[in-house]
Amino acid sequence: MMKVKIVFIGTSSFACPALNALSKDKAFELLGVITQPDKEKGRNLELEPPPVKTLAQRLNLEIFQPEKIKDQPAIEKVKKWNPDIIIVAAYGQILPDAIINIPKFGCLNIHASLLPKYRGAAPIQWAILNGETSTGVTIMKIAPELDAGDIIAQAEIPILSSDNSQTLHDRLANLGAKLIVETIPLYINGSIKPEPQDHSKAIYARKLTKEDGIIDWSLSATALWNKVRAFNPWPGAFTFIPTNEKPVMLKIWEATPEEGSFNPPGTIIKADKEAFMVSCGSGLLNLTTVQLEGRKKMSWPEFLNGTRIQPGLRFLVPPINNKT
Repeated sequence: MMKVKIVFIGTSSFACPALNALSKDKAFELLGVITQPDKEKGRNLELEPPPVKTLAQRLNLEIFQPEKIKDQPAIEKVKKWNPDIIIVAAYGQILPDAIINIPKFGCLNIHASLLPKYRGAAPIQWAILNGETSTGVTIMKIAPELDAGDIIAQAEIPILSSDNSQTLHDRLANLGAKLIVETIPLYINGSIKPEPQDHSKAIYARKLTKEDGIIDWSLSATALWNKVRAFNPWPGAFTFIPTNEKPVMLKIWEATPEEGSFNPPGTIIKADKEAFMVSCGSGLLNLTTVQLEGRKKMSWPEFLNGTRIQPGLRFLVPPINNKT
């Protein structure tokens, strides 16, 4: 049986399990990998390769890093490779028709949601933020509209109470890898027929900003617990401690919702070795892992050893538009 010839297009760590799985399966031949250019990182602005490039180098695959996928050099490169199919995962640019139309079997994308829910850049974070109890991955045909192509296959998993966006990201990335390996042969031999999405049920998961991390204590403890989980590791959920000078940021990395309190939202109800409880619009948020501005992340008991936080203190919310 002839191997399926694949060009893989991806950038972030979400794409790496799929690339690795395809490279190890004897049913496929990886012709090459397209990924974003190296980016300047850190104080010294040293160039850092994207995760997909690092993996592709270990796998001894040919790598191409165009500034823009729609430019002619990228189109000519894909034509030269002449793949049967293109697989895309977390690339960061929209493919032009000139590339979509090259492979005989088109282009498939691995998306981290159960489409049509959570189209867009941050499906994992928004699923947790909105209190979803399950999510999954979708293999879809790439279409000109964002994440609106026909569905080829889907797989669902629960969102665990212990999940944050990083742990859920990792589980979905592995699920996507398994699903794409299973799906390609069935799609190519005609066993799977693409199903159009119900566009009336589409939900857009916009890209997050730093400001999204600001905590609005008038929300319920459950809503804020979801926010802490959804925004870990980025942008982080944070509040501000009032001081005689400027407010000091406090990041909240882990927390649990509790019942109780009729105090003004943002009021610290308890701050001892047992718990760090803050009043919310309804319920209490118990802060278990925190990070004071300029210091390292630590558990609440560790934080308490070097910081004076008294019950009755009320956290601030600066006048910044909180889009969540």
